Amino acid sequence: MHFCADSLMERDDIIQNQEENELIAIRKNKLEDLIAKGNNPFSHKKYIVTHSSENIKEHFNELDGKEVSLAGRLMAKRGHGKASFSDIQDQFGRIQIYVKLDEVGPDAYELFKDVDIGDVLGVVGTVFKTHSGEISVKVKKFELLAKSLRPLPEKWHGLQDPDLRYRQRYLDLIMNEKVKETFIMRSRIIKTMRAFLDDQGYLEVETPVLQTTAGGANARPFVTHHNALDIDMYLRIATELHLKRLIIGGFEKVYELGRVFRNEGMDIKHNPEFTSIELYQAYCDYNDMMDLTEQLITYIAKEVLGTLTITYQGEEINLELPWRRLRMVDAVKEYTNVDFESIKSDEEARSIGRQLGVELKDSDTKGMVINAVFEAFVEEHLVQPTFIIDYPVEVSPLAKRTSYDPMMTERFELFITGREMANAFTELNDPIDQRQRFIMQAKQRAAGDEEAQMMDEDFVIAMEYGMPPTGGLGIGVDRLVMLLTDSYSIRDVILFPTMRPKAGQ
Repeated sequence: MHFCADSLMERDDIIQNQEENELIAIRKNKLEDLIAKGNNPFSHKKYIVTHSSENIKEHFNELDGKEVSLAGRLMAKRGHGKASFSDIQDQFGRIQIYVKLDEVGPDAYELFKDVDIGDVLGVVGTVFKTHSGEISVKVKKFELLAKSLRPLPEKWHGLQDPDLRYRQRYLDLIMNEKVKETFIMRSRIIKTMRAFLDDQGYLEVETPVLQTTAGGANARPFVTHHNALDIDMYLRIATELHLKRLIIGGFEKVYELGRVFRNEGMDIKHNPEFTSIELYQAYCDYNDMMDLTEQLITYIAKEVLGTLTITYQGEEINLELPWRRLRMVDAVKEYTNVDFESIKSDEEARSIGRQLGVELKDSDTKGMVINAVFEAFVEEHLVQPTFIIDYPVEVSPLAKRTSYDPMMTERFELFITGREMANAFTELNDPIDQRQRFIMQAKQRAAGDEEAQMMDEDFVIAMEYGMPPTGGLGIGVDRLVMLLTDSYSIRDVILFPTMRPKAGQ
């Protein structure tokens, strides 16, 4: 008899589920017995913790022989008749505890013999070091603070499944120390980013997440409905246009760090909701923004990692300054040998783009072709930090035109490891030009481009009151965290990434 692979996997899943259900039933019976004996673990309202596992290990010389109180999850248990060695895990790591019948008494020891891996314990005891040199806590008394009714997954089985890890991040954090370290690092990166900008005199602000017009980026928005006003609204796709309103209002340095939402596909670089930081500074241009980007990212790397030489997925990345700055047309010429500056017509540009194998529409302009060729032939090669500057106006509706070519804009994107890390402009502050570009975007939207920007009449009106020359910068925080933590997928740096719901959940 022959079984296909799918059938064997389904059979293994059924057996695993049956075994898990049996273990859950056993643990529920244990809970009932505990409650019947007046030992309900869920009755505790608080537990006083004086030390963490990390604190005890770092200050062993001071704490040796002293009494401490700590709490954590039971992760390993090794019984030896009248004594047991176990490991408990708190936020900062694991520490060994030693539970001895003579120390805790027969009733408490019987209770301890019955606790399961995954249960949450509070422990009071004295710090000591075992004969093998392991720092431990000799338990005087303990309390069961929460009963784990479900068994933890096997370390080398259940948590190798990325789907399980992302769906049940709490299990991932319990079982994988490196995952916890990644998210602690993420917090430090964001804290350092804020500290740098605060020290530079930037003001952190908050702008609406729900907007009547989705603008500031070429992306498809999520649509919702406000019942009281009876209008459709959008989850923001960027914070740009509201932050620029604040520049118009008189703030000269502002930033916002928060979630934005784009109704797009998901892959290792994209999640529908992600974290960005956008900042705007009056009286400067995109050259100043390039300088600021270099300073910000290198500052974070030094503060958090202590080095400017990092490794990402086996590739060494050198963040030492200065970073390369390269015009988009020059980058395209370098990797395709095509000089688009010598091409005069849209038709000729489309013809050359198609000869290169790029899929184009008959309505695509020369600027759109240059951008498409760049994405197809250049991006993946930009491994070391590189600023690609001067983008076509057609793909940069919010950026100021260059002085040497009105069809190019003062815009840059930063690429590292072949991925866009930052996007910045010398911001367009001409309201007449801005209106015309919004109209062009609206036409593209009407023709079926759902990512084209909407007309934002209020923003144009705001600009008509006078917007000072301004530089603006946006950084994808998740991608920066991926780089600095050597994480393969954006889902590895978002605590709860978007997932398709499972049946019944």
